[in-house]
Amino acid sequence: MIRSELLQALAKDNPELRAEEIEQVVDIFFDEIAKRLADGGRVELRGFGAFSTRERAPREGRNPRTGETVSVPAKRVPYFKPGKEMRKLLND
Repeated sequence: MIRSELLQALAKDNPELRAEEIEQVVDIFFDEIAKRLADGGRVELRGFGAFSTRERAPREGRNPRTGETVSVPAKRVPYFKPGKEMRKLLND
């Protein structure tokens, strides 16, 4: 599902809301998750899963075109851990 499909599904289920209102709600939802992760926090949605970040250590990588060794700096990456209900839904 892409963002436009999500907006359409929400509009279909909530005909009393204007398209601009639905888009604003979706924007706020994703912006708040991103802000919390950027601050080093965690976002837990019961029954769905939890978003957090993980640290990646610096390492030596290779340029696939030239084979040249390049230095890859340390970084934080987003991580999602599905909740119990999500895992059950996927595996039943």
